[in-house]
Amino acid sequence: MSSALAPNVYDAEPIPEAARAEIDRLLSSGDLFRYTAPEDAPVALLEREFAALMGTRYALAVSSCSAALFLSLEALGLRKGAKVLIPAFTFAAVPSSIIHAGMMPILCEVADNYRVDMVDFMAKLPGVDAVLISHMRGHTSDMDAIKAACDAADIPLIEDAAHSLGTEWHGRKIGTIGRVGCFSFQSYKLVNAGEGGILITDDADLVARAVIMSGAYEHNWKKHGDDAELHAAFGRWQNKLPLYNLRMQNLSAAVIRPQLPEIARRVRDGRANHDYVASALNGSAWLTVPDPLGPEDRAPDSIQFNLDGFDSDAEAKAFADAAAARGVKVQVFGLSTDNARAFWNWQFIPGEVPDLPQTRAMLMRACDVRLPARLRKPDLDFIIDALLAAAEDVKGGTLAYGT
Repeated sequence: MSSALAPNVYDAEPIPEAARAEIDRLLSSGDLFRYTAPEDAPVALLEREFAALMGTRYALAVSSCSAALFLSLEALGLRKGAKVLIPAFTFAAVPSSIIHAGMMPILCEVADNYRVDMVDFMAKLPGVDAVLISHMRGHTSDMDAIKAACDAADIPLIEDAAHSLGTEWHGRKIGTIGRVGCFSFQSYKLVNAGEGGILITDDADLVARAVIMSGAYEHNWKKHGDDAELHAAFGRWQNKLPLYNLRMQNLSAAVIRPQLPEIARRVRDGRANHDYVASALNGSAWLTVPDPLGPEDRAPDSIQFNLDGFDSDAEAKAFADAAAARGVKVQVFGLSTDNARAFWNWQFIPGEVPDLPQTRAMLMRACDVRLPARLRKPDLDFIIDALLAAAEDVKGGTLAYGT
């Protein structure tokens, strides 16, 4: 099949037309700094709207999700050298944010369904100072068990929900289960500003610390609303915290705000696309899309699946090459050179690479394909046909589909 017909899975949806007037106004005024306006700057409006959307008291928009994670760790007041437990399947930015905060990532195993292995999690929980759960590629781990364990041990829980805007767990929005939730507006996420991030919380003291450290110098924190508890917290921390200057600027907020009403539609379409492709791939003897956990309603914009019966790395690479020849790029996490999601490439973490055989085995056969919500059925069928044919190319039809 000609790759010229392959769907474009990289471009984001167009920015809503409603953003143009606000962008033109900002460009005409040159008023791009979030603290220039006395009130109702685009960034401030975004924070209020996002907090309302998520049902939380506070939101702080910043330069990236990495910045949100870093500020969350700092705002918790953890000691330097604190141990932060994370899943071993995540993006390099997550352990990087921990290193940036002067802390130490502790990696726990992840199962072949891409979720935290709770046996290893519970074994490593004693002695850590915080838990940072990354819902990698939108896959939700057992948040009931994780939250209960953290609460019992009085260990703060941070959610890296960069891939999970719109996902729910028992009907509760992901990002609202831990003390703080962090989201991304990078261009491959559900809401696209090129770059950008936001953190949400109900904790006034935590968000006050984060606001000041994000770069609310002097008394700019007064422009974060008139909440009395929040202002009391600002007063406690004035001049006592470093300023890291991780603010979002107004143009980014102007791009993001008109996309918030689009989230529900993008979640619906992305889930339908994912489930359609997953059903087809699960009809193959060689490809398996793991089921979500029962309480989870995902908001996917990509699909992950495992290669079954591929006995060598050469076979797995051959599958990716065969799919690429048909116009569909497949990333096999552990076989993609210098992949930032393979824990053994995080050589910036002090000490030896941990022995995590279960996660390593999963990454060597776990595949990733982008699946934006804007794709239509012909695009999805093209992707399905390419993946099924690529598996057949490599395995030679030894087993029939569906057996």
